[in-house]
Amino acid sequence: MKITNARVIVCCPGRNFVTLKIETDQGLSGIGDATLNGRELAVASYLTDHVIPCLIGRDPHQIEDIWHYLYRGAYWRRGPVTMSAIAAVDTALWDIKAKAAGLPLYQLLGGASRTGVLVYGHANGQDIEQTVDEVLRYRAMGYRAIRAQSGVPGLEKVYGVGRGTMFYEPADASLPSEHDWDTAKYLRHTPRLFDAVRNAVGDDVHLLHDVHHRLTPIEAARLGKDLEPYRLFWMEDATPAENQDAFRLIRQHTTTPIAVGEVFNTIWDCKALIENQLIDYIRTTVVHAGGITHLRRIADLAALYQVRTGSHGATDLSPVCMGAALHFDLWVPNFGIQEYMRHTDETDAVFPHAYVFKDGYMHPGETPGHGVEIDEALAAKFPYQRAYLPVNRLQHDGTLWHW
Repeated sequence: MKITNARVIVCCPGRNFVTLKIETDQGLSGIGDATLNGRELAVASYLTDHVIPCLIGRDPHQIEDIWHYLYRGAYWRRGPVTMSAIAAVDTALWDIKAKAAGLPLYQLLGGASRTGVLVYGHANGQDIEQTVDEVLRYRAMGYRAIRAQSGVPGLEKVYGVGRGTMFYEPADASLPSEHDWDTAKYLRHTPRLFDAVRNAVGDDVHLLHDVHHRLTPIEAARLGKDLEPYRLFWMEDATPAENQDAFRLIRQHTTTPIAVGEVFNTIWDCKALIENQLIDYIRTTVVHAGGITHLRRIADLAALYQVRTGSHGATDLSPVCMGAALHFDLWVPNFGIQEYMRHTDETDAVFPHAYVFKDGYMHPGETPGHGVEIDEALAAKFPYQRAYLPVNRLQHDGTLWHW
């Protein structure tokens, strides 16, 4: 079998997605997600101008060799653009291999380790009362794990808080919008939020929270300690992870489980965090961490230290990535949880898929491959629209802040 053609498909059915389609001389094709939120065209160009010419004529079954060819061979390693492009190729090749075998992808990885994949949804509200209502709504839909985010009194905009819909998309403007931030207000408000939520749902629902990198290590430690009575499943992205030793300070002061890694691109980004047991969940994704081939290596390293997976799954990952992630989740021995933000009806129509949600769990289905396709004719009706993620500034003096 040989690769005869590959092309990039950029579309915007409610938000921008970048999809790579690889075709072979035996009539089999596979697709991979290459979406990098707010920088989509950079990955599209990387694939079209630099990667695709190197794929034509290669054997698509040689996944491992092609992965290293694209990673080592470029000399300039790592980074979100490079690794998202490699991930798209890798995912498409696994899709082809599984289709050639006539098996769902998880069977090629080693078979199912569980009957379903525990997922969590996003309950967002402008205030505590609305957030509690949303948490209860998600519980009524069958979710067993729910992320709770609330607006903060005195802050006009807070990233991560939706607008009362299930399809919240943060990349919402043709130029970056600006949000405001005040750490003291947030630290006072968040324990009150979880006191109200836990009282409303009781002890049988897993609760999660995303800090989104906005705290210093000692502030994160204080928040984790304040949230201990509410038994969170995890506290996510509590502080920027470039300085990985910062997590040691958090670990010393709280038993609230720590999750991080949705912006990580390789095993090197999380090596120290895992080996020093400074985190409980690693949130690397199929699309941003080099595909299934590389994500397996990260998971294997994490398993040595009882760190479990908890992959990012917001709407900036297309259904292609979600399908591949669910196959990975069903197989990986040290699975923890999978984020699941539902896509819009328009997105689901462009990307028909085999995965299903039931009673708080998802299953990737039994379709050969990863079970997701792309309707190219429909995709063409949704052309690319430039969209940026917001930026965050401190409320009192306008200093650009983490988010």
